[in-house]
Amino acid sequence: MKRHDEFLKLLHQEVVPALGCTEPIAVALTAACAAETLGQQPQSLDVAVSSNLLKNGMGVMVPGTGQMGLGIAAAAGAIGGSSALGLECLANLDEEKVKRASDMLKNGQVNLHVADNDLLLYCLVTARADGHEAAAELRDSHANLTRAWKDGEIVWDKSSPDHESTSQAHGDWPLTLAAIYEFANHSDLDSIDFILDAARMNRSVAEEGLRSQYGLAVGKSMDAQVRNRILADDMLTFAVKLTAAAADARMAGVMMPVMSNSGSGNQGITCTMPVVACAIRMEKNDEQLARALIMSHLTAIHIKHHLGRLSAHCGAMVAATAAACGIALLMGGGEKQMEMTIRNMVGNVAGMICDGAKSSCALKVASAVGAGIQAAMLALEGSAVPGNEGIVSEDIEACIANLGRLGSSGMKETDKVILDIMLHK
Repeated sequence: MKRHDEFLKLLHQEVVPALGCTEPIAVALTAACAAETLGQQPQSLDVAVSSNLLKNGMGVMVPGTGQMGLGIAAAAGAIGGSSALGLECLANLDEEKVKRASDMLKNGQVNLHVADNDLLLYCLVTARADGHEAAAELRDSHANLTRAWKDGEIVWDKSSPDHESTSQAHGDWPLTLAAIYEFANHSDLDSIDFILDAARMNRSVAEEGLRSQYGLAVGKSMDAQVRNRILADDMLTFAVKLTAAAADARMAGVMMPVMSNSGSGNQGITCTMPVVACAIRMEKNDEQLARALIMSHLTAIHIKHHLGRLSAHCGAMVAATAAACGIALLMGGGEKQMEMTIRNMVGNVAGMICDGAKSSCALKVASAVGAGIQAAMLALEGSAVPGNEGIVSEDIEACIANLGRLGSSGMKETDKVILDIMLHK
């Protein structure tokens, strides 16, 4: 198939394990790299981050620390992180390292501020000790460490972001919904069955979210309501509760990795768990699940390409739209039904805002997944929002581009207002 290898490369780049919310983890990763470059435990850290990264990291728990925010993420990364582990850089934290990181933060040895640039995703950590200093820079994607310095000298420099393929760098984006549909349906199973790791990993986190109290316990509460016969134990409720439970646990800092999508663990969860839930209830086999998950994850990557990494637009809506396409595929839908599903979502919940990563993300995930299943069911019945309504277009690629324009250009001022409100409460 044309561009088969490019599609696989995108999947392997964008669908990766991550421990904790990826914004604080990006800071922890940068701090770990800075401390490793310094070659000793830092006595102080200067942490400069983009405003969008600050917004998304202010209210979320950092795994293994029991604390929230970018300050503890930076200290934990510098004291106990490993840059070689990428987005799982805090996997080896222990109580002694957490105490040292906490003390560093309490003693005012971590200076956190907004970077003096307009980049959406940026972090620069400078680590100092005994008259020496080292710095590490991350930009454009959550694990993309670009440069490191020691005592003013460049140690290494990566000139191009590692998340972009050559074709992307030249504006030749390979994905379309039609191409994704063909790839999901006709690729050799051996080349795509790795996506089943996402099902296993994210389901484990969902089950943990159902067992224990995390955050708002959206999923666990739904499970109790099913047991008490307040909610029906139908496929929609099952999909929503599993997905929300995984988001509950992740936002509360559970020490379990999730399979992310486009730099977001919640997006990875939301691309995965509704499809898994529906496959369980419909008794689909592993091949059917794998093809539906490929449809979901690649569709999310495609839509996010138009939106950008971070914006005022909630990624749960994008991921739930993609998952709805995967569910439609599981239920026998064709390319036309995928298009109609996306149009139904764009016509319904396109305006969902992102006001940072936090416990209430599980509520947004639940709402988006419910809307996504409704969108897919309507599409399978031949019903879709007409292309002359709102920002919806009959041309599916134009429809996706419209959503991207809304989230990237149209919500720039919204993003500033959200951050201002969050910083001045």
